[in-house]
Amino acid sequence: MILITGSTGNFGKATINFLLKRGVPANNIAALARDENKAVDFKSQGVKVIIGDYNDYNSLVKAFTGIDKVLLISGSDIPNRLKQQESAVKAAKEAGVKHIVYTSFVRKNETETSPIAFISSSHIGTEKSIKASGIPYTIMRNNLYAEVLPMFIGEKFIESGIFLPAGDGKASFASRKDMAEAAAAILAGEGRENKEYIIANNINYSISEVAAILSDIVKKEITYVSPSKEVYIETLTKHGVPVEISGMVAGFSGAIAQGEFETAHSDLETLIGRRPETLEEFLKTIYSANK
Repeated sequence: MILITGSTGNFGKATINFLLKRGVPANNIAALARDENKAVDFKSQGVKVIIGDYNDYNSLVKAFTGIDKVLLISGSDIPNRLKQQESAVKAAKEAGVKHIVYTSFVRKNETETSPIAFISSSHIGTEKSIKASGIPYTIMRNNLYAEVLPMFIGEKFIESGIFLPAGDGKASFASRKDMAEAAAAILAGEGRENKEYIIANNINYSISEVAAILSDIVKKEITYVSPSKEVYIETLTKHGVPVEISGMVAGFSGAIAQGEFETAHSDLETLIGRRPETLEEFLKTIYSANK
């Protein structure tokens, strides 16, 4: 039995759909959800729905009992994520889970000097917890979702260009869909235990290259300005953007500038058995209709 945590989120839903496409019987897939009402589609597919909460240890032990493989999708509650995920690993150990697949992320700098230390610390801690548990594991070192780009560049980029403190750094943006398919391939396959995979696109893109791609799509030159982190946050704050949001985007942009997400190797194509969706293809699906 394969259990997917965070099943009602985009990544979880996509992974379950890819497992079904790969021929995994629906009655061999379980979806962990806090709210049963959000998981009705799974029931109609024949997928078992199990109620559980990261903040309720006993519910996790119960949910993981009888489960062979768990896809531990990193949670969105950043301040409490490490504590929650350590609890999930402990519960998996107690319940006798035989394999944990964890959605971590690529990185080079694991110190507090990283612009995204506020994110990376929970991933690093969770990986350590999984390895210390003795449960066979697979770590997915995911690059940035292509889906974050619309948030990073904003809604007004056609009129005002891209304003982002990412310098000339590059990232191997890949679509969430392709990453979820890789997760399904790992879960449905054999011989993936105690391995770490780089889940990234085959191509690294700078934000200036993103601007060029968008220019071609919308048939208008899109400019790119890379301010300092301080100027970026100050400017967005003046336009009413909460500092928590601008600070987060500035952090990820700074990591791009420092090369944290530039990768020389990716396992994504091998795992999904085809070329990943390019960033050009992804952006066209979003912005072509808006030309």
